[in-house]
Amino acid sequence: MTLAPLGLICGSGSLPLEVAEGARAAGRDVFLLALRGSADKGIERYPHAWLGLGEIGKLLKLLEKVGAKQLVLVGGVQRPALRDIRLDMTGLISMPEIRRLMSAGDDHLLSGVIGFLAARGYEVIGAHEAAPGLTASEGLLGARDATAADATSVAAGLAVLAALGPYDVGQAAVAIGRRIVAVEAAEGTDMMLRRVARLAEKGRIKREGRGGVLVKAPKPGQNLRVDLPAIGPRTIELAAAAGLTGVAVAAGGVLLAERARIVELADSSGLFLAGVPQAAFGAP
Repeated sequence: MTLAPLGLICGSGSLPLEVAEGARAAGRDVFLLALRGSADKGIERYPHAWLGLGEIGKLLKLLEKVGAKQLVLVGGVQRPALRDIRLDMTGLISMPEIRRLMSAGDDHLLSGVIGFLAARGYEVIGAHEAAPGLTASEGLLGARDATAADATSVAAGLAVLAALGPYDVGQAAVAIGRRIVAVEAAEGTDMMLRRVARLAEKGRIKREGRGGVLVKAPKPGQNLRVDLPAIGPRTIELAAAAGLTGVAVAAGGVLLAERARIVELADSSGLFLAGVPQAAFGAP
């Protein structure tokens, strides 16, 4: 049985290209819908079309033309103000739905996008379902092992992420032992790591030499179909610059953009890199 093409709605970064390659490797044809101002030009290596955030009619017509009924939403997109979205006629007709979506928090917005597409006959699946080889596996991913102190930091980071999950906060934290020194908010993981580096430079973070672990995991109940956490090479570089000793991510719950490069950077920077089993989420 031949599967219909998979539609990828593509934001920024390398992940849309990696998901496209992973889906093809699994025997699935792909059609990429690249968001202007966000998606990488490398998208053009695949069957594709460019569209703006407000071109909903164009999106639906393209999906119908290529016969794609399953979709993946992947890559970064800066949340725009409603007044900055140029809606086509279909978008204008859908304005009440769009206004409700844009007024919601991030989790509800993404769930609303799934509902909006489902009402029009499309199924949204996760990037990890389309290309399962992109998520972190369980255990050590690089050459360096974690210490007992690192394990304590990982447990503390997972616990605070589990506790903050209901408040729709971030997906990452930095812990030194049992002390949480930073939690990701609206600025994102990379900016949080820059903040940790500044705090360390100013002496606000007390440690002997290097110390601390970046922990990244989905929020409890997070919809992984449209909001799967991810790390990339820049994350590893910033973790090293912040003087951390390692990075722990949820196995099966965090995408690794440019996996080989991530592992190489972790090893060369002296950081451990590990996938934490699902059972450890929220560990005290």
